[in-house]
Amino acid sequence: MFGKEAPTKKETGTKTTPASGGGHSLNSIVEGTTIEGTIKAESDIRIDGAINGKLFCSAKVIIGPTGSVEGEIRCDNAVIEGKFQGTLSVKELLNIRETATVDGDVTTGKLIVQPGGVINGTCNMGGKKPEMKPLSSNNPAPQKEKEQKVAG
Repeated sequence: MFGKEAPTKKETGTKTTPASGGGHSLNSIVEGTTIEGTIKAESDIRIDGAINGKLFCSAKVIIGPTGSVEGEIRCDNAVIEGKFQGTLSVKELLNIRETATVDGDVTTGKLIVQPGGVINGTCNMGGKKPEMKPLSSNNPAPQKEKEQKVAG
């Protein structure tokens, strides 16, 4: 009653973390910064500046609207809002936003392209590539044989 404080919100022990919430810190390359060479990251990385070279990331790569990467990226997940040119290998999910332009060779497990997003080049998804055999003019497509009825 008197002299006792009213109970307040209980502390839960949960911790807010930046980036994807997986306990990773977020690396950031801000607008106006240019890096040339090879970058290796174990946590998420956001690029709002420019990278010319290779980026190997065992988490998520985010290229912001002002960001650009020319070279090679290998990562688990990626969100592209800016520009990418080169070879892009994403193990799981690649999300190409409406402001993005991707030029080059893309390999990914799953792909999302927002309306307005641009991909120029090749894109391979999922597992094994299907075998495509061209039809030649000398070998027309096979025709079905007529069925013959046998009296029995």
